[in-house]
Amino acid sequence: MNIVIVIDSLVGGGAEKVMLTLAEQIATLKHNVTILSLANSVEYDIPSNLQVESLFTDRASKVDRFWLRKASVAKLESWFEKKRSEVGYIDLVLSNLDRSNNLLARSNVENVHFVMHNSVNAELTRQKKLGPLSYLYLKKSKQNLNGKSLICVSKGVENEITQGNLITPSAITTIYNPFDLKKINQQASELNTNIPNVPYLIHVGRLAKQKRHDILFAAFAKLDKKYKLVLLCNKPTKALKLAQQYGIAEQLIVPGFEQNPYNWIKHAKALVLSSDFEGLPTVLIEALAVGTPVVSTNCTFGPSEILTGALSKYLVPIQQSEQLARVIEQVLADKPNVTNAAILQQVNAEQVAAKYLALAN
Repeated sequence: MNIVIVIDSLVGGGAEKVMLTLAEQIATLKHNVTILSLANSVEYDIPSNLQVESLFTDRASKVDRFWLRKASVAKLESWFEKKRSEVGYIDLVLSNLDRSNNLLARSNVENVHFVMHNSVNAELTRQKKLGPLSYLYLKKSKQNLNGKSLICVSKGVENEITQGNLITPSAITTIYNPFDLKKINQQASELNTNIPNVPYLIHVGRLAKQKRHDILFAAFAKLDKKYKLVLLCNKPTKALKLAQQYGIAEQLIVPGFEQNPYNWIKHAKALVLSSDFEGLPTVLIEALAVGTPVVSTNCTFGPSEILTGALSKYLVPIQQSEQLARVIEQVLADKPNVTNAAILQQVNAEQVAAKYLALAN
């Protein structure tokens, strides 16, 4: 089959990583996969069996605004026409993130399914704080998905959409994000001389309001000073500046974006997620896959679907730094064996790829 995955860019982020994993697995199953990035921005290493093209030559930050939309949609449709002339029928198109969704929703491209990576309500709540224009842009972006086929990355995201009145999809289903568990463990075992030989906790995620580094730092400030905190994030200087406010800058290790985060995660005493909302936080599953205990806010959505059974006691209400600190201390004392977590049976990349490919039929 011929599959096209459309996404805003390939900079370091969760949705981008998920789609690269999915694309690589589909290509391994001998299908033709092209990733079409709106922006000419790539931070990840691209596997040799994948083809990546960009629609625009720059960051593409405003290509879906009303004064450029018509020309952008025409350019997108033209790209698909050319691709069809090269490879034939396109069986499946997966659209990711708002700019891509806005263009594809208005286009004549067929066989499109829109992947919902986050809580819609939480995104809108955050956007409202940025002003009315930002809020209206995002609200309209979500409404553009009316009558479209949606794939949600967690049951929580699916339930929110079906129980709300903002989007009425033509079809909706949940498919968990794919993980190449064997490859993750191989990379986790790679030698990295930059990893500190001291006990540390780790947080993986871009420096964004949603991730609540302020809550993380406030909690970390209450812990034993023997621990360091490794941040794998996109803005090291800004992170260090924020850490100074909590008196923990000296305990921070901020190597920046890491192509292979898994050996960092494997050697951590615990991974901590402090977000206000997520869709399906991949770092939690990656940590469990390499045997690293996890503490997470019980945010909307995903963590409660990942940390089930005995691991559910490591869920903490959002925005509660004192409770977060207490539960981190608890997990450090418990040292739970997490390699048999139930979620790991549901996210194997080959099984997930088969579910996506079934959409084409």
